[in-house]
Amino acid sequence: MTVPTDSTAMVGRADDLAELRRAFDRAAGGEPSAVLIEGEAGIGKTRLLREFQREVVERADVHVGRCLDLGAARSAYGPLISILRAIVDRLGVAEARAAVGVGADALRILVPELGDGATQRERTSPDALRGAVVTLIEAAAERAPQLIVIEDLHWTDDSTLGMLSFLLRTLQSGRVLMLITCRSDDVRRGDAVSRFIAETTRARVIERLPLQRLDGAATRQLVEQLTVGALSDAALERLMERAEGVPFFIEEVACCAAGPLPESLRDMLLVRFDQLDDDARHVVRVASGAEGMLSHSLLAELVHLSDERFDDAIRVAVRGGILSVDDDQYAFRHALLREAVHDDLLPGERARLHHMYAEALEKRAASLDRCDRSSLAHHWRLAQVPDRALVASVAAMQEAKSRFAFASAARFGELALELWEQVPNAETTIELSHVRLMRQLGSLLRNAGEAERALTVAERALAEVDESTEPAEHARLLRDKGLFLANLGLPGAMELFLEALEIVDRAVDDDQLHATLLNSLAGKYMLASMPREAIITATQALEIATRAGDVRESSVAHNLRGTCRTYLGQLDDAFADFREAARLAPRSNGGAELRYYVNYSDMLALLGRHREAVEVAEAGVARARELGVERSSGALLVQNTVEPLLTLGDIDAAKSRLSAVPIGRPQVLNDQYVVLTRIRVLAWQGKVDEVERLREEWMPSLHRTGELERQAWYRIVEDEIALAVARGHWSEALDAVVAMTEDKGFVLLHAYRLLLESGWLVAEVRASGQDVDAGVSAIRRLWAEVPSTVRADGWTTMFDALLDPSIDALRVAIDASEERDVPAIMRGVTRLELARVLVQTGERGEAQTVLADAATVAAAIGHVPLRESIAAFGRASGIAASSDRSASELELTGRERQVLELVAEGLSNKQIGERLFISAKTASVHVSAILRKLGVATRTEAALVGVRH
Repeated sequence: MTVPTDSTAMVGRADDLAELRRAFDRAAGGEPSAVLIEGEAGIGKTRLLREFQREVVERADVHVGRCLDLGAARSAYGPLISILRAIVDRLGVAEARAAVGVGADALRILVPELGDGATQRERTSPDALRGAVVTLIEAAAERAPQLIVIEDLHWTDDSTLGMLSFLLRTLQSGRVLMLITCRSDDVRRGDAVSRFIAETTRARVIERLPLQRLDGAATRQLVEQLTVGALSDAALERLMERAEGVPFFIEEVACCAAGPLPESLRDMLLVRFDQLDDDARHVVRVASGAEGMLSHSLLAELVHLSDERFDDAIRVAVRGGILSVDDDQYAFRHALLREAVHDDLLPGERARLHHMYAEALEKRAASLDRCDRSSLAHHWRLAQVPDRALVASVAAMQEAKSRFAFASAARFGELALELWEQVPNAETTIELSHVRLMRQLGSLLRNAGEAERALTVAERALAEVDESTEPAEHARLLRDKGLFLANLGLPGAMELFLEALEIVDRAVDDDQLHATLLNSLAGKYMLASMPREAIITATQALEIATRAGDVRESSVAHNLRGTCRTYLGQLDDAFADFREAARLAPRSNGGAELRYYVNYSDMLALLGRHREAVEVAEAGVARARELGVERSSGALLVQNTVEPLLTLGDIDAAKSRLSAVPIGRPQVLNDQYVVLTRIRVLAWQGKVDEVERLREEWMPSLHRTGELERQAWYRIVEDEIALAVARGHWSEALDAVVAMTEDKGFVLLHAYRLLLESGWLVAEVRASGQDVDAGVSAIRRLWAEVPSTVRADGWTTMFDALLDPSIDALRVAIDASEERDVPAIMRGVTRLELARVLVQTGERGEAQTVLADAATVAAAIGHVPLRESIAAFGRASGIAASSDRSASELELTGRERQVLELVAEGLSNKQIGERLFISAKTASVHVSAILRKLGVATRTEAALVGVRH
């Protein structure tokens, strides 16, 4: 007996449907939303989607992409291509091209309809492609709400996962709802899909909607709809035992209601199949070899039946609830049915079926002048024809690489390596050596963000190097391994670059490779704080690149040399290098150009030329926008505008720009630098909890990077100081500065502003009554190591006045703090310290005026820790109007009020612990909370507030 399924009303999903409606309402209001609909096979994910689509189809553009079951040979950007083409079709080619702008050339890689002729891949980039995809979706969302549906994520390719991750992090406004279905029992712990779900959930860019099994009441309702009759309690119990509340299984059990229930799930799924006639069973068996929708013409060609018999067979299969028809394409009603039919084939039948598919696809490719090589690789592999599967896998690898789908390309490269051992003359078959194939695979893995796997492949390839290996191939392998180590924050890259250079010097006549290796080595010297070695190496790279006419490597060499000359204080030569880097960069297809903007804006900020730094970084952002990479490569330039803006005290502009940068991933180096800036901004705002959350997630990766890149180490130190300041832990902050001064490495200009601002830390610790002589001595010693050509007179004036305060010196320092480009907090810090000195000398009237000015500065720049420090001193000294709030109104807990009373008595944390029968550590936690809540910096100030109230 066969029962209908599609015509029944959906059962037991009212709450789930309501969740999707709420997500759509948010998206329709301009807040992009994403929902992962997950559950076991047969739970009703597709049915829920279909019901929801019917509701919104008149209010939104609906675009559907399906992931296909291709095993390891998954087509690059499989579900996204159909979605993007649908969007272009809805907008029209002209409007889509206008919306995407310069990104149209990149987008043509996936949507050829956007232009004529072949896309020139070398004129675009992966970043441009990602940016174009986002821009296209945003443009469509301006026209109408967009519902983007991706079905069966568990079968998707890695490149689609990467693009989805970028989309979810980047789409921050617009009428877009993304619905993704995933079969949870097909997601393996630690695989790419599992990592994607974990990362996007942790980043809070996706909501998860797990579908539950139906209860007894819902099961009864569904079966009675299907069978149009009442269900006895005994039958319901038996059905619940067999179908376990899974809607698809409930339907299939109901299908078997007229006879005995099969013993296994597979047999139950095949009941419908067994009820078909011979022709229908033949058609269904052939159709089971397809990975997705199957065109009428291809299926008709494969089944070898007359038109009449073929049409009759299709009708029987559709009426039997196995196949469904969509225009001129066929598909199984449910993937589980296809899997059951396909698995029921004998091994020989299965191999012959896929051989037939592969030959048909190759024949069609010849006539259409195009071919889906991923499908070919899939079918030839299952047909057990390893040589043709190897050829198809390598071709699919190159095809995916041409689309910048590096992760998918890598999968095909790995498949090719698996097949290699099965093909006796593999090297001749694909005209590629095993070592070169592995080198290409390693490069693909690195570009896909899989540096650990890339390193493993590179080491395997190097182990195969012998006298027959081309020297250039050997040198490139060494270079690649060095790059992979650097990506992982591991040592050894420098030595590998030197080994590769020795081979090139001895046996390779390739100036471009030579210059690239020298620049790579110079870059490692720079990051390792070896500027003199970097300058020598970059100069050699420049000579060779100039001889080869390689403008890209010439620009990079000038860039590296200019950066290192700045570190040494050779400013005239440094600026000359940057001018040359800028002149050459526009002729290098974007990469060197953006590198110039990043490094030059960073150098200007380190020199204290903050306004110029903002101008250069903003010009870089504009150029990134022109190149279509603003939201990817341009993110680091946005970050380079935030740092100087924050230093200048424009917190609103800094926050605004930073909010446009997508939430990053700890393993991505550029994202690490953006997060370091984000931590500084949050600490500036006093948001300690958010800083702690970010540090917990990111610090392991940041510390690995900091061990190899000294500039990252300085940024980590800066954030540690900022967090301690936000907590009011002044001694801890000063200790961090002193520890920085004791490091034996080369002093980068990153220390320049930190040392100036450390004068505030000295002032706060000194005000608490602690000795600061050792700290002052260490800070002065490191200040002297900053090149004299860098140290500005005004900065030195403020620095000296804070370390050795006097009324006259601080008055001059206040004047210096008003100069162009001075860190904004110095205007408040110098006034706060002058107020302290004035109070000590009894000049309370002037002190009150000066402190009020300091408070105005702190409020204007939104620096919460500075504002709290000024307020605390005002309360403790009595020169500012004290708050009328009591300790209880300040939200101190009962225990904290007890601790505050004992602090006012002058007890230590240990003594407080003994008095209250708690540990000294717990007492310390309470004291820190009290200082934060009262807005004071020291125990003395807290005691004064406590006594006053």
